[in-house]
Amino acid sequence: MFLECIECKAEYSDTEIIYTCQRCGGLLDVIYDYSKIDLSFQKLNQPPSVWKYASLLPVKREPISIKEGGTPLYKCGRLAKQIGIHELYVKHEGLNPTGSFKDRGMTVGVSKALELGMKTVACASTGNTSASLAIYAAKAGISAVVLLPEGKVAMGKVAQALMHGAKVITIRGNFDDAFRLVRELCEQRDFYLLNSINPFRLEGQKTIGFEIIDQLGWKSPDRVVLPVGNAGNISAIYKGFSEFKGFDIIDEIPRMTGIQSEGACPIFNAFKRGDTKIVPEKNPETVASAIRIGDPVNAPKALRAIYDSKGTAEKVSDEEIIEAQKSLARLEGIGVEPASAASIAGLKKLVEKGVIQPDERVVCITTGHLLKDPEEVIGVCGKPIEVEADIDAIRAVISYEGSESLGVAPMMLQKVCKDR
Repeated sequence: MFLECIECKAEYSDTEIIYTCQRCGGLLDVIYDYSKIDLSFQKLNQPPSVWKYASLLPVKREPISIKEGGTPLYKCGRLAKQIGIHELYVKHEGLNPTGSFKDRGMTVGVSKALELGMKTVACASTGNTSASLAIYAAKAGISAVVLLPEGKVAMGKVAQALMHGAKVITIRGNFDDAFRLVRELCEQRDFYLLNSINPFRLEGQKTIGFEIIDQLGWKSPDRVVLPVGNAGNISAIYKGFSEFKGFDIIDEIPRMTGIQSEGACPIFNAFKRGDTKIVPEKNPETVASAIRIGDPVNAPKALRAIYDSKGTAEKVSDEEIIEAQKSLARLEGIGVEPASAASIAGLKKLVEKGVIQPDERVVCITTGHLLKDPEEVIGVCGKPIEVEADIDAIRAVISYEGSESLGVAPMMLQKVCKDR
């Protein structure tokens, strides 16, 4: 096992504390001697989990684990019918221990940090990374430092980082500013950086791809659709599929389809130009805070994943994201944070455009749980209806003609019930 630059192919030892190529600045990838990989996990009578696939992960010590992975793959018939496709699955990463897919990377990244003798881990975050880093660092008994953009992170995520003992610092700037600063901090203070620029962290995230194949009976879907922020996940999952194809476990790699918000879509813009490099966006803004990133560090890997798999990219509006978030919850009972719903919104848009065909077998990745961002839910759904403790008032709400659901009523009805 060693590290290799994806640009100039320079090689580095897996024991070096290094995040990018020292020769050209390119991103690094973990390379294995595949002739020595144990594939017995195919025959194991056990459910999927990150460490089920330990032979394809870069950790030699006992891992720091809180039972991450093994997230359900739901077949979503009602949502598929609404969107206009025959076979749709949702891989709900919000059911990881801390409520997001980040746990897959952190179990590997924090385990590797201990293997390398590091005592403090650090990251910049839009929320989920900080929560996961704090929890795995606590489990490992080491310190954690996180930098967050002030006022841009959902409080559910901040609360997780605080409760688990991380040193939480907010900066007056956006995520890209926080990431630049945390890189400097790690260089100056000998902290171990666990943003997705760290190639070992992405190795944990590729297990999403392994599990999809495992859960579909060792068969591949036609397409995987997922939200794209800092762009590590799409490239990691693609690598997982590529490794399985290299072992002849699957015949074809799914078309990787990345979805971004209109307010933060540098990868979509690059793809539409047919380019391999992005133009960073200085002031990204979207309701989907987890993908509110204007200069994604893993953009080169993400674009290669899309191009090489004959996939595509799309952008969606905040309104489309919220509509998809509600549809997923109300049709399939799956509650996700806004960024997660971008995959559903993007799928719908691409089906309407004729880019995705109705007979494709599609897997959408939802990356974080609904309770990660409850403030957004109240903002888009409204507060509970308030009435007096009176049966007639309750009946009036339930029987009101024109109310869309029992959970939300027009402001006029709320006033009537209060007055009553």
